[in-house]
Amino acid sequence: MGSNILHFRAARVLHDQQWLNDGVVSITAGGMIANIERYDESQHRDTTDLGNVSLLPGMIDTHVHGAKGCDVMDASHESLDTMSRFFASQGVTGFVATTVTAPVVKVRAALQQVAKSQHIGVEGAALLGAYLEGPYFTEKNKGAHPTEWFRELSVEEIESWISYSDGALITVALAPEKKNALEVIRYLKQQGIKVMLGHSDASFDQVQAALDAGADGIVHCYNGMRGLHHRDPGVVGAGLCHPNSFVEMIADGHHVHPTAVDIAHRCCQSRLTLITDAMCATHMPDGQYQLGEFTVNVQDSIATTDSGSLAGSTLTMPVAVQNIQRWLNLPLERAWLLASLTPATSLGLQHQLGTLAVGKQASMVALNSDFTISKTWVKGRLVFDALCVSHQESICI
Repeated sequence: MGSNILHFRAARVLHDQQWLNDGVVSITAGGMIANIERYDESQHRDTTDLGNVSLLPGMIDTHVHGAKGCDVMDASHESLDTMSRFFASQGVTGFVATTVTAPVVKVRAALQQVAKSQHIGVEGAALLGAYLEGPYFTEKNKGAHPTEWFRELSVEEIESWISYSDGALITVALAPEKKNALEVIRYLKQQGIKVMLGHSDASFDQVQAALDAGADGIVHCYNGMRGLHHRDPGVVGAGLCHPNSFVEMIADGHHVHPTAVDIAHRCCQSRLTLITDAMCATHMPDGQYQLGEFTVNVQDSIATTDSGSLAGSTLTMPVAVQNIQRWLNLPLERAWLLASLTPATSLGLQHQLGTLAVGKQASMVALNSDFTISKTWVKGRLVFDALCVSHQESICI
């Protein structure tokens, strides 16, 4: 084996969707996985032994607003980079920077900054693109989106968002009952942009038509949408049952009851997509924070507006996986893949990310037995090392 190949040994490796005990993952200088095989002392003499860890694919957060006091709407590289480094410490190797409903000039600045930061590069989890959440929603299920900045849908305006984002815009959320929704959905899909349906009071038939037109799924299931009723399945019913619908889920125990999560999983299985919907108060003390145009109160890590509406979350991906594993009695690998392979598939990146397999990017996580993150790599580059963090903290003390 060439000297430019790095070999990492772990107690077990999640190879594709199966465990390989005492495995070695070999990585090229370009950050791609060259081989995954059982450790053989005669073949793997120059190997980095990671110890008693599980080596897993990096998680991907496809819907996240902020963390560590930073927000996508700050429209600054420093904020996006801080978020990126924090996410890497949580085992996340890729994220989609998500906007909120706000004045056009603010949303435009946020999209432009995501494009710039993608070009410059961030230090931690890869910045995969931008997610336009709003302003194309309706009032009844607005959540933490101010109605005064809601707008009507048009292909021309969508074209301008795409132009401002310089190709970074990869997801758009909208309410399917809006005028011109089907035309816009078809246009977005022609541009290769994912479409999610949410903050909506649409009927079952309207959502079904939007999904048939190419929409990809529903935004944070159960929250901000017409719920499931036995005579009116609503947004939830259509999203859960449509075979092409990816279903975002905030598994923090506050947004959705565990049994409702179980129902969704029984319907969706691998279409259930774990997200955090995290805002800037994530990994910060309780207090007041900003989410777009709203002041948000965070108490006991629950974020709400003054009116009492939930306003994003302070969830992290490892906690979401642990919750799903416990609530649904799933083996670790199945719960984890809902945070890695499913989001990768929803973005059309399943051939590059989401599992550890030959030919894919070496974006991976070394997980300790107590569910803490030991190390995180993005395309073969070490972006988080818990030992280095501990060493730095001991020096500061």
